[in-house]
Amino acid sequence: MSIPRKVAWIAGAAAVASATVLVAPAAFAANESVNVYLTTTSDSGGRTVTRGLQQQTPISFASSSGSANQTITVNENTSYQPFEGAGASITDTAAFNIRGSGALSAATQNDVMTKLFSPTAGIGVSAIRNVIGSSDLAQGNFSYDNTCCDVNDFSLARDADVMALTKQAVGLNPSGFVMASPWSAPPWMKDNNAYSQGYLQAQYYKTYAQYFVKYIQGYQAQGVPIRYVTSQNEPGCCPGYPSMQWPVSGLQSFAKNDLMPALQSAGLNTKLLIGDWNFDTYDQWVAPLVADTAIRNHPNFGGIAWHDYGGNPSTASTVRNQYPNVNMYMTEHSGGTWVSNQHAEDMGDLIEYFRNWGRAWTKWSLAVDQNMGPHNGGCGTCTGLITVQRGGSRAGQVDYTIEYYTMGHLTKFVKPGAVRIDSSANGTVPNVAFRNSDGSKALIAYNTTTGNQSVKVNWGGQSFVYNLPGRTSATFTWNGTQSNGGGGGGSGRTGTITGLGSKCLDVTGGSTTNGNQPQLWDCGAGNPNQQWTVGTDNTIRGLGKCLDVANNSTADGAVVHQWDCIDSVASQKWTVNANRDIVNTASGKCLDVKDNSTANGAKLQLWACTGAANQKWITP
Repeated sequence: MSIPRKVAWIAGAAAVASATVLVAPAAFAANESVNVYLTTTSDSGGRTVTRGLQQQTPISFASSSGSANQTITVNENTSYQPFEGAGASITDTAAFNIRGSGALSAATQNDVMTKLFSPTAGIGVSAIRNVIGSSDLAQGNFSYDNTCCDVNDFSLARDADVMALTKQAVGLNPSGFVMASPWSAPPWMKDNNAYSQGYLQAQYYKTYAQYFVKYIQGYQAQGVPIRYVTSQNEPGCCPGYPSMQWPVSGLQSFAKNDLMPALQSAGLNTKLLIGDWNFDTYDQWVAPLVADTAIRNHPNFGGIAWHDYGGNPSTASTVRNQYPNVNMYMTEHSGGTWVSNQHAEDMGDLIEYFRNWGRAWTKWSLAVDQNMGPHNGGCGTCTGLITVQRGGSRAGQVDYTIEYYTMGHLTKFVKPGAVRIDSSANGTVPNVAFRNSDGSKALIAYNTTTGNQSVKVNWGGQSFVYNLPGRTSATFTWNGTQSNGGGGGGSGRTGTITGLGSKCLDVTGGSTTNGNQPQLWDCGAGNPNQQWTVGTDNTIRGLGKCLDVANNSTADGAVVHQWDCIDSVASQKWTVNANRDIVNTASGKCLDVKDNSTANGAKLQLWACTGAANQKWITP
């Protein structure tokens, strides 16, 4: 880990573009029951839990629920990225505290793991980010092969406790995933022959790639598949504990010429996440790699990993708008004594990360002891989801921290395979919403004030009002299908729109800026920029914005762009006729490919309908 940052609530970070607008089934819900789970802290530091994920008396949606001083509107007809999981790292420190030290009885160990990982008897932690080798939260320095100059002596014996707990976690929650990150290569591969700092020697790039392969294969042989790896935790950081320096060009070369080819050659599906560093390091450490098509288009490329000790999570949205097919993963932000309000920080992270395209979230160590250790240099003030008492009058006991409960607000109710759905941003009661694959919904919210806030939650044509206490986080869950009134335009047919030259209608640059002009582009499977909904309200929507004629013009050659959807604006209404024309209702003119061009980037205009090929479209 590195120097922490203090979270500030930024409402604007919540306003990011939508990816898909879904078709609602015909059978709608009425008066659905809503389960409510609350966590409250009583102190200004947000660490003293007075109730943790405590279920309250259920409430119900109604056609009329009165007024409130805060409003959140949930619209499940608009969905965003899928959810893959959330959790923490089974560090060497965590494994020693839970298993290796003998501080906990076998019964207590099993109880702890169940409460952490079971989706039914616990909070259902669903993502694990483990360390390849040693880190600052370890008993000491180690690697899996200490002899130069190959990896023929590779052994995972040192990971016995980590392996055992990871296997148990996967058994308790098989829908989750495991990823892995190294802090340092074995010292003999580095130019300073030390665990801290130094550069990986270029002569060992391919050997180090095989080190990754052996690690993945070793875990896989024990029934623990590794879904993702990063090539370096926090490149460029930090002396005093296991760490390693890289030139950016070295990271780039290692990714495309060594690591990903080695994974592919070994027949491994494990994917590489680049970055694994702070939001404010993107330009230096990540931008050159993600811009490299040899990296971005490789089958073993998985996306970008982010840490949150510097910068702002909105950076992930900015990058995602530039690279709409690149996935975002929030891979580290530790709790710790430096955090002024841990409850607020955790809920801020949870909400901001997923409102900015995060598909997964892992904190740092799953567990520390009462002295926040053991640690191997680096962070001696980090906290975990649990604290294991390894000495004193409470030896053998386990404390479940506020971080356990804040994580549980997500993982207990949002399952891998869920998708984020639209919910309106609110600076006083920030929130994020999801729909599970079984159709159940979860709205997670946090009252940032110390006083009660009445919150009205709208969902379709129904709503409820709930009085949310101060310093309290909530998860509201319910079933059913959204009735009419959920934000307009959601119901319709969704898919690609193809035109001249069999090119796809595409949101240029993935931008959701008003005035962005869509284009024709080569069709790409699963590209969210090419998903359009032809709505029952006669709108055509891409990334949540309506196809619109600039300045409400009816002239030939009028620019067609995208704009916020406004129901009363006639220039945003279109009909698709049997001749495959897309006709603007306000003018009676056709959607037309400018200059009859089939080039990538060709723009659109309004033109009198002629029956020409550049006015013919195949719609969902």
